[in-house]
Amino acid sequence: MAEFRAWPKTPRLFRDITVTEKLDGTNAAIHFVANTGPMEGTFSVTCQSRNRIIKPGDDNFGFALWVHQNASELFALLGPGLHFGEWWGHGIQRGYGLEERRFSLFNTDVHRGVNDFVGDVLVQPVPVLWKGTFREDKIRECLEGLRDEGSEAAPGFMNPEGVCVYHNATRTVFKVTLDANDAGKWEV
Repeated sequence: MAEFRAWPKTPRLFRDITVTEKLDGTNAAIHFVANTGPMEGTFSVTCQSRNRIIKPGDDNFGFALWVHQNASELFALLGPGLHFGEWWGHGIQRGYGLEERRFSLFNTDVHRGVNDFVGDVLVQPVPVLWKGTFREDKIRECLEGLRDEGSEAAPGFMNPEGVCVYHNATRTVFKVTLDANDAGKWEV
């Protein structure tokens, strides 16, 4: 006999969204766990790429090395938790004409006040291009702005990748790129 399986709740489309610039680097994350008990006041740190745990020497364009060299300062800045972002700049994907690398955090609400250099790396949220109730025309305006005026994250760079749209009700991120008519990498 089959088991009952309910249809999942259907989220509403016309809810708040946040449109950010999609940066072309490499996905990275820092996971800080604050220790308790006799180790209170200390923390452990783990780095990851999109697909796996990384360590200095088995790295993601130097991300894990930078995190481990600056762990105390990063913990003070970001606090406990899993902090996803884009590691980008010099020598990574588009490079954006930069001589340095940057770490841009995806959660623009949690990290809205973060804007500091850690070592020689600027740590800040990805640029927010628009916030409000879902509107396709606003997403298209953001894309046109990037196409016409270039990157907000790296002013003067005229080949930005596109946008990410975070839909609050579904807690899902969608991307729209300016390259190859928004085709997937396998379709180009």
